[in-house]
Amino acid sequence: MNPVLSVAAIAFVVLATVIIGFFGLRISRTTDDFLVASRTVRPWWNASAISGEYLSAATFLGLAGLILLAGSSAFWFPIGYSAGYLALLLFVAAPLRRSGARTIPDFFDARLDSAGVRRLTSVLVVLIAWLYIVPQFHGAALAINVVLGLPPWVGAVGVAVLVAVIVAAGGMRSITFVQGFHYWLKLTALTVPVVFLLIVTSGSEGSIDPTVVFPVEAGPANQDVYRTVSLLLALLLGTMGLPHVLVRFYTSPTGGSARRTTVIVIVMISVFYMVSSTMGLIARRFAGDLASPATADSVVLLLPSRLIPGVGGQLLTALIIAGAFAAFIATASGLVVSIAGVVSQEVLGGGVRAFRISALASVVVPLLFTFVTVPNGLTSSVGLVFLVAASSLSPVLLLGVWWRGLTAHGAIAGMLTGSGSVTLALVVTAFGSVSDPILEAALAQPAAWIIPLATATTVLVSLGRRRHHSHHVDRFFLRLHAPER
Repeated sequence: MNPVLSVAAIAFVVLATVIIGFFGLRISRTTDDFLVASRTVRPWWNASAISGEYLSAATFLGLAGLILLAGSSAFWFPIGYSAGYLALLLFVAAPLRRSGARTIPDFFDARLDSAGVRRLTSVLVVLIAWLYIVPQFHGAALAINVVLGLPPWVGAVGVAVLVAVIVAAGGMRSITFVQGFHYWLKLTALTVPVVFLLIVTSGSEGSIDPTVVFPVEAGPANQDVYRTVSLLLALLLGTMGLPHVLVRFYTSPTGGSARRTTVIVIVMISVFYMVSSTMGLIARRFAGDLASPATADSVVLLLPSRLIPGVGGQLLTALIIAGAFAAFIATASGLVVSIAGVVSQEVLGGGVRAFRISALASVVVPLLFTFVTVPNGLTSSVGLVFLVAASSLSPVLLLGVWWRGLTAHGAIAGMLTGSGSVTLALVVTAFGSVSDPILEAALAQPAAWIIPLATATTVLVSLGRRRHHSHHVDRFFLRLHAPER
């Protein structure tokens, strides 16, 4: 790899991010600007921003590596990620915007009028966002180490500092411009190399033969049904519980605008997943020697120079590096905005100054956690975040939007049951010894039983403490579901 081209690519992304962020800073004045961009973001640009922050290191680097390792079973990940936005479109996008909330704790406070629910939701939002930021820092550390040979901490610290400064300076309005630009940069940075790699490999002795790359015995019919269904549930409902995704719907002018935004997002991320999956397909055929957990996540960075020697391969690698850093920055920025919005309101009393302090502080814990952990595959790490979100926030959010009978006690019980069950499954899997294959599968992919358990707990506790519907609940439901003029 050419270090000069790599440094130039990284410098371009950093400079473009700073310039675009500064443009947003010039028009960011109020608390609404910093938290929800004053609810003025139109569908196409909002969809670009959502896609920019959603397509993280796990997609840009990790998906191709996972396909290299796992073959056809890895395609369930992009299917689940994309289907999650269909669930958002059908069930929560417009009601969340119509609620008038600025954060997820705001929504639950308005729905249930409970300080306890608000505090617990705030803790879960911060925890989920922190867990999601760590893979972005791991990805930056991996990229800077592979392409420049520098210590991994350089990449993690660089991205953390840049994200903290940009978010603190301009808030949601700045980040909206940055993330929208980053989506198109990432799509270009992966599409151009894929096109050139397909041209180079077509007609050669090593051309892609589907029967070799994905043999029949590795197809869906021969996969574990329980594990597949459980994974899809976690990915589908997990999208609905990601705080940095949900907060973007508050930036739409209306509920109808939020719906249109979601439709565009489904198209945008589906296109990107097709490109990323194609890169994984090429890697599986031409880079089989990299099929190990230690090297799979770096295959996207290494593949162009392997198949296209000389300056051409180096230029394509530099383009991929630019897209990778855009992925780290865009996703981490959205997560920091969601954390800062919650922390500034719940801990520091709200306001622009509180938001800026919270943004700077929000990167410290995940950055420290990055230094003391070893990445176990970027896609696997992000999959854990989806599991936590799907088990703790998503069931209560769905019931809060669609069931009048939800109570504060039921919401608390459901969120504690979901998050506690995930923690128990992870601890037993990591430190215990399970010999029974059925129990082992249930603990390795627990979404299929944890999500129904959390939902049932929420419903039963709510029914046990059910009270007469208040006029407040009726008015709130009318606001959620009545179309705007």
